[in-house]
Amino acid sequence: MNHIAGLAEDGAGTRRGSLPGRQGTTPVTEVTLGLTLAFVAGAVNAGGFMLVGRYTSHMSGIVSAVADDLVLGATGLVLAGLTALVAFVAGAACSAVLINWGRRNRRHNPYALPLRLEAALLLAAGLGGGALPSAAPATLAVPLLCFLMGLQNATITKISNARIRTTHVTGLVTDIGIELGKLLYWNTPLLDPQAPHVRADRTKLRLLAALLGSFTGGGVAGALAFGHFGFPACLPLALALFLLARAAVLPAPSRTLPSPPPAGMGQPLAAPPRPLSRAMMRHRSNARPRR
Repeated sequence: MNHIAGLAEDGAGTRRGSLPGRQGTTPVTEVTLGLTLAFVAGAVNAGGFMLVGRYTSHMSGIVSAVADDLVLGATGLVLAGLTALVAFVAGAACSAVLINWGRRNRRHNPYALPLRLEAALLLAAGLGGGALPSAAPATLAVPLLCFLMGLQNATITKISNARIRTTHVTGLVTDIGIELGKLLYWNTPLLDPQAPHVRADRTKLRLLAALLGSFTGGGVAGALAFGHFGFPACLPLALALFLLARAAVLPAPSRTLPSPPPAGMGQPLAAPPRPLSRAMMRHRSNARPRR
């Protein structure tokens, strides 16, 4: 399916990209959805730091902090870090359950369920967060925001078949560095003319840079909004997610998503043939038919 064809109308006057029974639904591509969710993730992550002083999508840092606190004997901080980690994993698991349930029950848009859940939780935080006691936000907000980040990251991962992630910035920056290294590599003539040339995936590089920019922009907007308004800054994010949940997700054009790896990459190399032992050679010679 292609994006242009998805927006075209067929002879019956219905959009080919629209979901059955959902005529008039605005279609969005995986890339558009990924960029929007990356912006939301950046806003929630920066906003969580502004509110409670903790980043909520940085699982590497949380696990490292748990290890440090364990050595220092800070039991309370260890429990807090483990709670955040479990909440993130629970969010990802919840997304998988909802999406698989929607697929098995042939829902029009199985990805709408986790997006609506995330939007509802952000809406509840935006409306009720300001009424919490001063000591409660750090206790309740960190697990909630970690749950939301796990839920969102798993959702876009399922939608894009693991080609797009919105909260794993370390992976984005690593992949950008790899593609830049391939882009700067000089393919000098080799002794073997059949040796493959090193080529950067420019499509993948553009997508990664766009996701990084969207996350950064969301972080700036979230820091400003949460710093000035507090929990009510969750409300526009919830609205954006509700609108995304109503959209039909179309596969992105092939020129937009990273190209698949070349044939043979990612496959285990064949093991070299094992040398025959003397016993095996003697067995083979005895097994030959005599003339």
